[in-house]
This record gives sequence, structure tokens and C-alpha cells, in this order.
Amino acid sequence: MDVMQTYNNWLTMFKDDEKLVAELKSIADKPKEIEDRFYQELSFGTAGMRGVLGYGTNRMNIYNVRRATAGFAEYLNEDPANAEKGVVIAYDSRIMSPEFAKETALVLANRGIKALLFDALRPVPVLSFAVRHLGCAAGVAITASHNPKEYNGYKVYGPDGAQLSPDAAAKVTAALKVIPYQDALPMDEQEALDKGLLKYIGNKEVDDDYINMVLSLQVRPGLLKENGDKLAIVYTPLHGTGNIPVRRALKEAGIPNVIVVKEQELPDGTFPTVDAPNPEEPDTFALAIPLAKEAGATFMIGTDPDCDRMGLCVRDSEGNYRTLNGNQIGALLLYHILSSLKERGVLPENGAVCKSLVSTQLAKSICDHFGVALFDTLTGFKFIGEKMQQFDDTGSHVFLFGFEESYGYLSSNDVRDKDAVNSSLLIAEAACACMLEGTTLYEKLIEIYERFGYWEENTISITLPGKDGQEKIANIMANMRKGVPEKIGDFKVLAVRDYLSGKRTDISGAETPLGTVPSNVIYYELEGGHWVCVRPSGTEPKIKLYVNTCADDAETAKELYEKLLASTEHMVS
Repeated sequence: MDVMQTYNNWLTMFKDDEKLVAELKSIADKPKEIEDRFYQELSFGTAGMRGVLGYGTNRMNIYNVRRATAGFAEYLNEDPANAEKGVVIAYDSRIMSPEFAKETALVLANRGIKALLFDALRPVPVLSFAVRHLGCAAGVAITASHNPKEYNGYKVYGPDGAQLSPDAAAKVTAALKVIPYQDALPMDEQEALDKGLLKYIGNKEVDDDYINMVLSLQVRPGLLKENGDKLAIVYTPLHGTGNIPVRRALKEAGIPNVIVVKEQELPDGTFPTVDAPNPEEPDTFALAIPLAKEAGATFMIGTDPDCDRMGLCVRDSEGNYRTLNGNQIGALLLYHILSSLKERGVLPENGAVCKSLVSTQLAKSICDHFGVALFDTLTGFKFIGEKMQQFDDTGSHVFLFGFEESYGYLSSNDVRDKDAVNSSLLIAEAACACMLEGTTLYEKLIEIYERFGYWEENTISITLPGKDGQEKIANIMANMRKGVPEKIGDFKVLAVRDYLSGKRTDISGAETPLGTVPSNVIYYELEGGHWVCVRPSGTEPKIKLYVNTCADDAETAKELYEKLLASTEHMVS
């Protein structure tokens, strides 16, 4: 791609867009900025596309949204029945989200596909539920999840309510590549309404049924109705879509005392109180902690802008508040679900749990204890969604719970993406059960560690922006594929799994197939049950390191972790 030629083409092609012309002319003497905006097109993958807001082929703007939608419409129109089934569209609180959502709806309408557009912002899990509930052909969510305010994105869902498969995403990409920007045009809104190609939907069509479904997922029915008034919860929606549905679910379950962080209550795409609206970050709870201290709350919940991820901050045994990582939250939820079902005598013999391969192996110990099958999937909740669909198609297993270390959890078969409304209610139910036992969520976590072993685990993200960063990430991954190392620091390597080649290679050189679709992931199995995994982020210019160690006590696990982390960082430097 000739960067300057493409830059000038945009100035000519969109000369009537005064804002675009002004923005692009303002960088005329900044070759690096021009390169970053035009050296590539935003990639359309299984999660749709995501990028920094602005004008250019490598930016999120109405022209790229229109073109992606036109390509998606071409793909959908391969089956004539899809036009009437329609596409449901949701959006979050980010800058330009409502505008992108409407453009999506009107481009679909212009290509003969019925668009069902939510009348206000909604969480991603509500969108996933709506696709299935309304029998739609597909769904689109305008969101960049937990990314910084400069980002927005375009998530695409299939008829099962899960993100697109790699094959489907490849077909959409092939379709949009041959569509000129000038041919990706919206229909007039009033015309679309008059023709029945645009319909606004909301509470009546989706919300009530969604909340009732979430309430039905409680694993200790009646517990919150009888005891929820004794529970103090602090909640922050981080300026996003969770405010109404999370509070409604908690209230209708029986928890009247939900204390909301006022400064973060209302939708605001500038996210003025945080650097990034990411519940993984400890400073997410900076405004919530004083409220928790005042109310005597033992835990706080935070959800990201599209309300698919949930973070948790808990009071420890010394009375200090600390954030839990996604693996710890996943372990708490998993243990709560399985132990509750077992206690009630309703744990199915063919129950199944799914997790991403970079999530904690503590889950295996818990599942083994309860006699539940555990399935590892590639990173990305779409692969958990695929597994759920397999269970549906074959009847082989009953899905009980799915999670990723990146703060995504799901216990519903009616949603096929991570759901922070669902997980917020479940963690509140778990906290209530702990309260009645005279303990807390933190103490329950320690109890789980004491029973199944201590894990010290974390994800380290190294940011490498721009074209240069992309090349560095590619070089790091290429260098790591040059052979099986004997050791990573002092840790003996037993085998390496390369998910791009689809092979597991042990120290003798013996190879076995992994049986997954290709993915740019390298996983090191280490002696002692420890492991390391390295992969590029699918949504940001980052390379991610997953470092995990285990031991019989917390101190040893932490010491091993520090050593393994240093060795891993040295390996990729």
C-alpha cells in the first residue's frame, strides 16, 4: 500500500467531508502520523475490527464502518432468508458509538437487510442474547470493550450469538475488500423506517426476558431473596452500559443496598475518572474504596464499558482492600457454582466447564474434585461459544461455566459471550453464601488455595505501537519458534505447544497434533506444573506474557513466579 497515494486518495474521495479534510491536512507535514493512519487497512477478524478513532484506512471512522457493514451484508445475502431475519445492533457509551450503530443499520437497510437497532446503549451480552432470542441472522455491537477512550470497534456475531468463526470472518473480509468506499452507502433513515428495514427495539422486545434469564442462573435459589438485604455492595459501571442492567439484576434478586460510584455512574465516552475503563486495573476502584469502607462492604464490583468483563476488589483478612485477578475471580465463581449444584444434588453427570488455554490450571483441580469435564480452548470467548454449540449439537455435555483470565465469565446457555451482568449476580450470591458462613470472598479464595494448591499467575502486556511495533512483535514470535529450549531460566521445559503450526513438541523432539485452528500462540509446559505462554494481543498493539507457577504455599509460589517472570521477560527481550 502506497501510503502517500492512499492519503491523497482519501482527500480527493472525501473532499466534501470538511472535518476529514481538516484533520488529514493538519498532518500533512507529519509523515509518521500519515504512515500510521494509512500503512494498512483495519483488519476484520473473528472479533470484527477495532482501532483508534480518526480518519484513515487504519482508523475507526464512518467510512470504514460503512465498508465493513457492506461486506458483512454481502456475506449475509448469500442466504436470502437472512434479509428478513435481520441483524440486531447495539452500542456502548464510547465516542461515536451511536453514530456508528446508526450507520451500520442504514447500510444494512440499503442492501435489503432488516436492521433492529437498540433505542439506547446496551451491554454486549444483551446483544448476544438478543440475536438468539429474536432469531436474527446476526448481530453487531459497536464497542472497543475496555480499551482507552481513543478506541472504538465493531464486533460481529453469528446466528448462535457467538462471535464469528474464522471461516466466516475470512468470507466477510474477502467481500469487503472488493467494495469501493463509494458503494458502501446508507439508506435515508426515514425511508428505512417507512420500508420496515429499520426498527428500534428495547425493553419490551429484549430487556425483560434477558433479566429474567440472568435471575434464573442463581445456583442457590432464594438465598438472596432471604438474605440480600444484609449485603452491602459497591458497584461502578465505569461510565459504561452496565449501570441499569447490573443494578436491576441485583435489586430484583433481592439486594436493595447497591452503592454506586456517582462519579462513574453515567455513560461518558471520555472516561474522565480513569486512564482506561478496564476493571483489570487496580485504580479502577480508587473511587469505590472509600464508599466500601464507609458502608462496611467486603467487596466491590466493576464492569467495563460494554459490560462483558467484571473486576472485583475484596477486603482481606487484615481489613485492606485488594483487587483480584481474572483467574482468582474465575476460581471463586467456578467453586461457587459446582459446590452449590453438588450440595443441591443437581450437578449433572455430564457437566462441562470451558476456559481459555491461558487461564488458570487451578480450574482443573476444582473440576476434577467435582467430577466435571474441563475443556481448554484457544484465546477468545468465541471458541468457548463454539464448544457450547458443539454440546448443543451432540448432547454430549451440559455447559455449566466458561471463563477467561481476562475477566470474562459466563454461566448461561442463552448468551454466547462473556457476561458481566451474569457474573456480577453470581459473585454477589457467592458473597452472600460466604457471609452466612461467617467468612468473606477473600477467605473463601484462601480456602480454595489451601485445598487445591496455591497459584501465582499474572498477565504482562508489553505495548509496541505502530508499524515498527508490529514488526517487533512478529520478530519476537519468529525467534521463539526457532526450537525447543532446554530451560527458561531455572525451569526445565517439558514441551512446547505452537498453535500456529498446530504441533506439540516435547524435549525428545516427538511431535503430536494439537487439533485446533491456527493461532499465533506459543505455550511452554514446564517441570513442576508451571507454564508460560506468549502471544500477540488480538485487539491492541501489545505482546502478552502469561506466567504461572504453583506450590503448596503462597510464599513459594510467589518466589517461583518472580524467577519465572524475570526469565520470561529476558527470553522475549
